[in-house]
Amino acid sequence: MRQREHLTPYGNKPMVTPIVSAVNYEYVSFEILQQITDGEIDGYTYHRDDNPTIRAVEKEIALMEKANDCVICTTGMAALTMIFLTYLKAGDNLLTFHDVYGANYKVSLILEKFGVEITWLDAAEPEKVAESIKDNTKMIFCETPSNPLVKVVDIKYLRQQADRVGALLVVDNTFATPYHQLPLTLGADLVVHSATKGLGGHNDLMTGVIACSSRQFYDELWFTRQAIGTTLDAFSASLLERGLKTFEIRAAKMSENAMAIAEFLAGHPKITRICYPGLPGDAGHKTACSQMKKGFGGVLAFDVGKTQAEAKKFVEKLKVIYHAVSLGCTETLVCLPVLTTMLYLPEERRTTFGVSPNTVRLSAGIGDTKELIADLKQALDWDKA
Repeated sequence: MRQREHLTPYGNKPMVTPIVSAVNYEYVSFEILQQITDGEIDGYTYHRDDNPTIRAVEKEIALMEKANDCVICTTGMAALTMIFLTYLKAGDNLLTFHDVYGANYKVSLILEKFGVEITWLDAAEPEKVAESIKDNTKMIFCETPSNPLVKVVDIKYLRQQADRVGALLVVDNTFATPYHQLPLTLGADLVVHSATKGLGGHNDLMTGVIACSSRQFYDELWFTRQAIGTTLDAFSASLLERGLKTFEIRAAKMSENAMAIAEFLAGHPKITRICYPGLPGDAGHKTACSQMKKGFGGVLAFDVGKTQAEAKKFVEKLKVIYHAVSLGCTETLVCLPVLTTMLYLPEERRTTFGVSPNTVRLSAGIGDTKELIADLKQALDWDKA
C-alpha cells in the first residue's frame, strides 16, 4: 500500500499525490542540503535532479516490476537512449533484433557515429544469438512480445547468452506490461517501457520508464537523466499515476479482447496470416506460456488479403475501431506498420523480418468484445455491397 505524505498538521492524507511544479526549493540547512546531494535522503533541490511527484510514481512502478528502483523520463525512446548512452562506448557491440520499434533504427545510426557496433537479428531465429555473441558484446536488447509481429523471445535464454560475455540484458516490456510479464525476475538487468502506452493508457501523456534491478543501475541512469535533462514534468507524472490506478483492470480487458479477436480472425478466410502468442499455433506460444501470466497482452498483427490495397479497404471500413498509431490505450486502434511505425526504416529493410505491406497491427482496447468483433467482421466484407 502506498504511503501518502501528511499534508496538514492534523494528519490528513491526500488521495492523490500532489502535483509539485516547483523548479527549485529553499534549503532548510546546509546539513540537509548535503544529505540530499549525497543521496542519503529523498530531498529536492532542482527539478532536473528530482521531483516529489515523479519520485512517488517511480516507486509505484518499481513495485509493479519487482525492481530495486525506477527512473522516469520524457519518452520511451529517451529511456532507451539513456541506457545506450550510459552503458555503451566506442568499440562495444550491441546485439539487438530487427523486431523492435522502428525508431530504434534512427538511434542505431547515432550510436554507429560514435563507434558502437550493432548486430541485428531476427527474433524468430533465437539460436543465432548464441552464434552472434562476441567478446565485445556489452548489451543485448529485445522487445518481447515484439513490435509489430508480437514475436516472443525467451528472456532466460538471453540471460544465459549475455552471461557468456558479461553483457547487460535490457528488455522492452511495453507490449506485455508488468501485468503479464516481469522480465527482472527472469534475468533482465533493466526493463524499459514506453509508459505512453499501457501504463498511462489514455492517449494523453508521453513518458518513458526504466525499472532497475539494482541501486547501482538506478544511480547511473539517474546521473544520465540529470546530465542530459530528460526529466519528466510533474503534471505528466500525475497523469501517469492516474493511469496506474486502473492499469490492471485495463490490462486484463485488453488481453481478453485481443484473445477473442485473434480467435475470430484466425478463422476468417480473408486473414492470410495472424500473429498472437495466445494462439496455440503461434510460434511463440510455448515460450509465452512459460514467461507470461494472466494472458498474452493486448496487441496482435495479421495480414489482410494479399495486397496493401485490400488492407487499406479493410481499415477504411472500420467504424468502431480507430485508425491511429500508438497502442495500449482504452480505444482499439489499428495501423499498417509499413506506412507508420516502420517509416523510420529504409524501404528495403521493412519487410526483411516478416512484416508485409498488408500487415495490420491491432491494439485491443477496453470496449465491448462483441461490438469490436462485429466491426471487424463488417470491415472484412469490403468487397460486398
